[in-house]
Amino acid sequence: MLNIDAIHLREINMPLAHPFETSFGMTTGRRILLVELESDGLTAWGECVAGEHPYFSDEMIDTAWIITETELAPRLLEADLIGGGSCPEVFKQVRGHRMAKAALENAVWDLHAQVERVPLAELLGGTRQKIPCGVSIGIQTSKERLLDIIEAELAAGYQRIKLKCKPGWDNNIFEAVRDRWPNILLSCDANSAYRMRDFDHITTWENYDLLMIEQPLWYDDFYFHSMLQKRLATPICLDESIRNRRDALAAIDMESCRIVNIKVGRVGGFSEAIAVHNAAAERGIPVWCGGMLETGIGRSHNIALSSLPNFSLPGDVSASSRYWTQDIIEPAVTVSTKGEITVPTTPGRGFEVQKDRIEALTVRRQSLYAKARVTA
Repeated sequence: MLNIDAIHLREINMPLAHPFETSFGMTTGRRILLVELESDGLTAWGECVAGEHPYFSDEMIDTAWIITETELAPRLLEADLIGGGSCPEVFKQVRGHRMAKAALENAVWDLHAQVERVPLAELLGGTRQKIPCGVSIGIQTSKERLLDIIEAELAAGYQRIKLKCKPGWDNNIFEAVRDRWPNILLSCDANSAYRMRDFDHITTWENYDLLMIEQPLWYDDFYFHSMLQKRLATPICLDESIRNRRDALAAIDMESCRIVNIKVGRVGGFSEAIAVHNAAAERGIPVWCGGMLETGIGRSHNIALSSLPNFSLPGDVSASSRYWTQDIIEPAVTVSTKGEITVPTTPGRGFEVQKDRIEALTVRRQSLYAKARVTA
């Protein structure tokens, strides 16, 4: 049984090493909610991946903070926990707010792994010793700048290049990349930037031998993606649309996609991420792990998740240095020249948290304690 003695919430502000632009807009820095659990002398960490604005999803850091402080954390402090898999039942009365739930649940999984003295990846059911890595490249100021970045990432060993795209930044970019690198593994991610009127345009992307087209249409849609997939030989990959196992089953059965991107924060934590992974595996649909500009804490969780057997495509779990001048874990996440990350074999996350750096970056904090501790 796991007993949570205290939950500490922190908001840290971290500037990105380089601006990152998608169809949503430009991001130059991150406001990040971290949660720290204390239990019988152990500490465990989770990261909420909600953004500064409700653009990717209907969550944002400020709503996640409120829900975590007033609803989720009090429930967790009072719960009888066997492990991280207990959290969905603890949180079930609160609808939605999956990213807030994931931050706490993932920390409980980390705690459980430490108690059991096993790597987090092993506790989740992981089987891989190394995970293949791709890289996501944002919209750039020029085509030439983009080509220079791709050249550097390929030299660094990344196995798959993913290009963010939007109307006006698609065919000409794909063509330039393919002209220079005819054989690299290439995909694109539209983050819901296109509509039905763009179907004919999207079908021209068949010319660029893409591994997948990620979330081209509405963020909450299966039906129109199904219509589009019927016109494409290139697989559609769904991201934002997949919130849970039921969504994955619906999308697969409707033939809305042939690949699924699993983001552990988007689906509400490791328990649901494993359920989505298993549903896709049962139907022969490959999955991969997407990124949300996480610090090393969230990145370490993504590494553990990516060790599960059906994560057969290179994910967006890349090196710390791609996003941060200095991360908040040690050692920093690194990618080999073969484009792989070694899955840690030490108990828990496998990376130490730099508490002093977190303290220096903290701009807001709140602590909640179990009732037994308050009255002691």
